[in-house]
Amino acid sequence: MRFNLFPSRKPVLSPIESNSSWLVAWGRLDSLTEDVVWRDEQFAIISQFDPEFALSPTQRFVVVGDVWLSNRVELLQKLAIDANGFLGSDIQLIAQLWEKCGLQCLDLLVGMFAFVVWDREQQVLWLGRDRIGSRTLYYTTTGAVRWIAPKLRSLTPYHSKNLDLVALRDYLCCAFVPGERTLWEQVREVRPGTAINLTSTQVHTYWKLQEQITGEDRSLVWHGERLRSLLNQVVQEYLPQNQPVGVFLSGGLDSSSITALAAKFHHLPVHTYSIHFGAELPNELEFSSLVAKHCQTQHHILEITFRDMWERLPETMAYLDDPIGDPLTVPNLLLGRMARENVQVLLNGEGGDPCFGGPKNQPMLINSIYSSVTHQDSLQAYLISFQKCALDLPRLLQPEIWQALQTAPSVFATDLNSDASYLNRLMALNIKFKGADQILTKVNNLTQAVGLHGRSPLFDRRIVDLSMQIPPQYKLSGVEEKAVLKQAVADILPETIIHRPKSGMMVPVQLGFRKYWQREARKLLLSKKSAIAPYINQSILRNWLNYEGDIWGRYGVKLWLLVSLEIWLRVNQ
Repeated sequence: MRFNLFPSRKPVLSPIESNSSWLVAWGRLDSLTEDVVWRDEQFAIISQFDPEFALSPTQRFVVVGDVWLSNRVELLQKLAIDANGFLGSDIQLIAQLWEKCGLQCLDLLVGMFAFVVWDREQQVLWLGRDRIGSRTLYYTTTGAVRWIAPKLRSLTPYHSKNLDLVALRDYLCCAFVPGERTLWEQVREVRPGTAINLTSTQVHTYWKLQEQITGEDRSLVWHGERLRSLLNQVVQEYLPQNQPVGVFLSGGLDSSSITALAAKFHHLPVHTYSIHFGAELPNELEFSSLVAKHCQTQHHILEITFRDMWERLPETMAYLDDPIGDPLTVPNLLLGRMARENVQVLLNGEGGDPCFGGPKNQPMLINSIYSSVTHQDSLQAYLISFQKCALDLPRLLQPEIWQALQTAPSVFATDLNSDASYLNRLMALNIKFKGADQILTKVNNLTQAVGLHGRSPLFDRRIVDLSMQIPPQYKLSGVEEKAVLKQAVADILPETIIHRPKSGMMVPVQLGFRKYWQREARKLLLSKKSAIAPYINQSILRNWLNYEGDIWGRYGVKLWLLVSLEIWLRVNQ
């Protein structure tokens, strides 16, 4: 079977994605020739579309960004504005708040946002991002003109094509780029919960994820009721008004919980969406269909073929910022495209594992007990727990690159060695990095690409804060996972869903490379002109493509990670 890896169809911006396809230029703008929407001497907003921006009432502050606020009514009350009479956008609301409160207005905002504020009087430029990282914001670090954008690819003309080698190393270990680095050497990302004064390079941290355990003497039932009360509030805020809503439904605990709560509170149709990979492969349709029937949703099932997975990968990589080597990227895009036929707002269950103790933390907990026997330090064990290429780096990277990176510090080290309880350290890492840099970035970009508003209630900042207050033994204890979440939703889900073990959505990339994609993958990865050739030892890839010594059945995942990287580099160069 032959596949066309780069089909003629090019990605087309959706209306929602168009709103986030803007640039800000700051600095010496004498020779600026781009499509300027608004400017003064040192600051310009550039877009081919009609981006949302606003001036504050005195016109001192200009604000542009990608913003959705769930506490809009409370903010209007703070400004003494009639909520029914205010027809402005959330950007206009932030412009008014910034004029009244300045930087402190960030403490008031609840929702998903990334925005730029230009102070015309003081000539100061601020970049701000929400606490959990639901929206993204990138900026260049060199040159007489600095460029800022919510999409990394928008900055392509304004930086060198030199790769950040530390970011490359981290991608190979994690399948995403964690922290402020991007794969481009001259571009950085604003971190969640921070604002950057780009004029002075001052970083203001307005929120930190912190362990604050409360109610240690309280029962699981008490903590479950507390969580349920907050879930009820958050899900209701995330539901759209006067229109149907969609939910990605795998049949696992997390997505089933969101489905049940949406069905409980929404008075218009709830559409649910599930995937499978053909009759020859195992799937979770038994469980997702059970939940859909229990919650009386309008259920939709999409079969994704091996041809779909391969041929839609370039389009998917073009929509992402940094590369993401998660095999679910293509299914997410295709399922979102199906959902857009029925809904504009799509909820998901992302966040359940990082916040409430998913099973992927178990290898690290075992290592903490037996580290004196295995002689693995915690950082090495954490990187290995991703089950990607951490152990392969000495052979996988070109010798001079590996030598340069051996002593480079890890972005994970500080949190991994904090004073928090061990489980909460692991969960904080997953929230701060995997959540912000893989899960939420993927949700945001791929839903916007098909014209959807993607929302992740379990990653709401209030849910995250509460998760850090719950005693660890009510999250993951031995083989019992997410006990507090199970307690919180036990009355609205079938017992089969509450008590089924976590299996995860397994994308059949191992079979894909063995049976369908091997010839195309060889051409892509083993060419002397491949984009990764200067960095990667291709003899290792040749062994992987031949499945030589694949004792643990992991070569498919590693090959998908590398194919995703190769295609991402091609579509971004």
